[in-house]
Amino acid sequence: MNNPNRLDGAAVTQWNSRPPFPPAEAVAVSESIRAAVDSLLRLQDSEGFWVGELEADHSLEADAILLEYFLGSPDPERVRKLANCLREGQTSEGGWSLYPGGAANVNLVVKAYFALRLAGLAESDPALRKAEELALRLGGIEATNSFTRTYLCLFGQYDWQDVPAIPPEIVLLPSFAYINIYEVSSWSRAILVPLSIIYASQPLRKPPAGVNLRRLARGNNHRRNGFLPNGALTVSWRTIFHATDRILSALEQRKWTPLRQKALQRAEQWLLEHLDGSDGLGAIFPAMMNAIIALDCLGYDRKDSPLEREIAEFWRLAIEERDTLRMQPCFSPVWDTALSLFAAAEGGLEPAHPALCRGADWLLSKQILRPGDWAVKNRKGLPGGWAFEFSNELFPDVDDTAMVLLALSRVRLPDPSRQRAAMRRGLEWVLSMQCSDGGWASFEVDINKSILCEVPYADHNAMLDPSAADITGRVLETLAALGYDAGFPPARRAIQFLRQHQEMEGGWYGRWGVNYIYGTCFALRGLAAIGEDMREAYCLRAAEWLRSCQNPDGGWGESCDSYDNPDLKGIGPSTASQTAWALLGLFATQDYDSQSVSRGVRFLLETQKENGSWSEQLFTGTGFPSVFYLKYHLYSHYFPLLALSEYVQRQSEGGQRRNRLPQLQFTLLS
Repeated sequence: MNNPNRLDGAAVTQWNSRPPFPPAEAVAVSESIRAAVDSLLRLQDSEGFWVGELEADHSLEADAILLEYFLGSPDPERVRKLANCLREGQTSEGGWSLYPGGAANVNLVVKAYFALRLAGLAESDPALRKAEELALRLGGIEATNSFTRTYLCLFGQYDWQDVPAIPPEIVLLPSFAYINIYEVSSWSRAILVPLSIIYASQPLRKPPAGVNLRRLARGNNHRRNGFLPNGALTVSWRTIFHATDRILSALEQRKWTPLRQKALQRAEQWLLEHLDGSDGLGAIFPAMMNAIIALDCLGYDRKDSPLEREIAEFWRLAIEERDTLRMQPCFSPVWDTALSLFAAAEGGLEPAHPALCRGADWLLSKQILRPGDWAVKNRKGLPGGWAFEFSNELFPDVDDTAMVLLALSRVRLPDPSRQRAAMRRGLEWVLSMQCSDGGWASFEVDINKSILCEVPYADHNAMLDPSAADITGRVLETLAALGYDAGFPPARRAIQFLRQHQEMEGGWYGRWGVNYIYGTCFALRGLAAIGEDMREAYCLRAAEWLRSCQNPDGGWGESCDSYDNPDLKGIGPSTASQTAWALLGLFATQDYDSQSVSRGVRFLLETQKENGSWSEQLFTGTGFPSVFYLKYHLYSHYFPLLALSEYVQRQSEGGQRRNRLPQLQFTLLS
């Protein structure tokens, strides 16, 4: 597919035949690094952590309005400001998209339309007329996913019997059963358990007079039933799951649920246990919203109760500015702090610098030393990981833990024994989380049963938590920083995993960042750090793919569209973070003086702002591929800093990567 931003072969030859990056510009790079470090240090909180805004699509503001009306007595000012944010986010065609520049999404359009109607906009409002027309072109209410339709059921805009059955009896399935709640991803589990309580209660709130979605209904029931249009039965897991769903729905309507009371008690117990030690259920927006509704359904009082605390945590995610209010999906302090520490240390701060020590001390205080959901499938591992958020003790993750260990390997605290003990616990936990395929996933081990993607409510595309190339690469980089090499058995298995999952073109799929540029960067960094020969053909092919994606302006970019259309791999307007990832990937292959690298460095220098940071409007973070994307506001701070810092280091050190573990005398595990 032709890429209007990509250089053709002749242009690549022309660019790469130009003189190398002028040595005289090394001064400019050094000044850029100093400015970037100073900018980053100014953002550090007095407690030691960094946290940037985490921006998502406008479904969050729409859902927040729906929640206000579900709970009753909505705050008029809060609703007005949420509605203002929604109106500002509407595109010229009348819809809302998952990310800037993306196509209109029917779930967002329907929810935003209904939220704005609840907020007081009339059907005749020009903005809503455009949204209505667009929603119908996209298929109307019937084209929305199961979660959207379930929320509409709360207000009588969809029939409970026409949404997938999520009975609370799912929590009664034992952990050794082939299918149970611990065989789905942790984030889906945190969403589905409270949703099962909601489904059992089937609450109904009457919207204001005249507010309905009749104009967005096309009259077609899109509920999948396992039959082909000609009436033939398709024999598949989807058929079985959907047939089971119809049976469960029929039993629900007839109130034949003999285990219901026991199931509700177990689901309530699970919910309350998972609120302990967290800033809201799973510390993420959708789970918190479902928990609030579920607790309300269970009859909890809104004063001095888990419900009151959950509501308070939910609204902590709000950012109010002038006349608007927008919602964050969660907070990212551990991730931001670890990456900021690592980048600042690479940028020249000494290991004992006060800012680094404050950040490292804060990270040590956030280590989780109690078992979480991960322990259900990992019975041998001992606690020691870190979570993404301020407090989310039952859901530490491998990616954050590996990044924290990398950051700590660049810091020297006054009490090295405390630092060494924490790092050892973290490393032991990470090693215990390696999946059977040799890679590492996010939150748990071997959550990869593909048949679960066929259940009727799996249309949010997030049922599984399989091993990911980007996480596996980061773990390899961490192992190398702590003194291991490619001969270490877990490292050997991880290298094999990466070799097996490389794309034909040379890149790797990015699970937690957009997309192949992200995956390729961190796969290559891990391979290089652990000691893989980067002259291997598969590594050179990856580097060549990165170079082929470079834009005429010298930067790199990739749209979220590449998750749905593989032809768009590596294609998109240049961004600071993705340019940094591409450069870091090239550095891993010992390419630090080619014309591609010189042009990429020049792009970062020319786009740096006066305050030392970079800016980007596009989303480069991934929540759930094809469903939910993110903009980390600090990505354009620490990743360009890291790239420029490594560029200078490699120039001065002859291309050799630094493996620094400052005076920790870390004892390797066998």
